Formats: sequence, structure tokens, C-alpha cells
Amino acid sequence: MAEPQRTYVTQEFLEKMKEELTQLKTRKRAEVAQRLKEAIAMGDLSENSEYDDAKNEQSFVEGRILELEAQIRTAVVIQTTKSNHVAMASTVRIRDEKTNEEETVTIVGSTEADPFEGKISNDSPVGRALLGTKAGDEVEVDTPAGVIKYKVLEISGSTNK
Repeated sequence: MAEPQRTYVTQEFLEKMKEELTQLKTRKRAEVAQRLKEAIAMGDLSENSEYDDAKNEQSFVEGRILELEAQIRTAVVIQTTKSNHVAMASTVRIRDEKTNEEETVTIVGSTEADPFEGKISNDSPVGRALLGTKAGDEVEVDTPAGVIKYKVLEISGSTNK
């Protein structure tokens, strides 16, 4: 039997997933059940859009609960460490060598990735290229827009900004 895929997350993100799961199982399930009860009370279910909407929401909620349970069950908490090499949970300041633009990114698991928050997946092209590098290293990343060359300027082990 194949080993389940691990979900790499920070402790903070694991807590957020657990909180969402609790909310879905308690508050949201009850809300949807009440909506279904009210829609059924309206009678004819064949042309009852409220019933259809409530059933769709119920399916979404139950699917999300299953997804969160699986992610939590396979979660591996990323340990932050002080290191001179980029690893999971490292916050890295990099510079695009062509544009001279700097940005700071944190390497996280794909479940937690949010580029708008500066959190990139270890499975992304940039994340993969940065893993194992140290300050001063240059990496080339093959992207749909072409090859981008980054210089690693600074590494810290904290996931907090």
C-alpha cells in the first residue's frame, strides 16, 4: 500500500486548518442542516432552488471537511531553524538580477502557499531552485515567461514577517 502524501505546514497554518475544521463541523453543518430543513418544509423539491442550493452547500462543506481531515492527518509541521542554507520555512530575500527588484519569500508546503502573502511552495520552480542555496548564491529559474536569474541576499529561519 502506498504511503499517504505528506502535507507540509507551519504550526500556525495547522492551527488554522484545525480551527476551520471545527467551525465546519459545528457551526456550518448546523446552518446547512437548518437551511435544508426549511427548504424541505416548502414542499415540492423538484423545483425548489433553495433546496438545491442547500444540498450543493452541504456537498461543499462535507467535501471540505474530508479534505481538511486528510491534510491534518498527514500534516508534517515544518520546523524553523537557523541555518545558512535555504530550507523549508526559511524566509529568503532575493533579487531579480535583470530588473534589480528585491522580494522576500517564505518557503512553505503547497497547501499553505500564497504568493500574495510572499509564501511560495517548495514544489514551485522558485521554491525548488532556492532550496539548499546560501546567501550570495545565484539560481536560474525556468518560468513560462523565460529564465529568471535570482541572487540570494539573505536567509532567516523565521516564518514570521
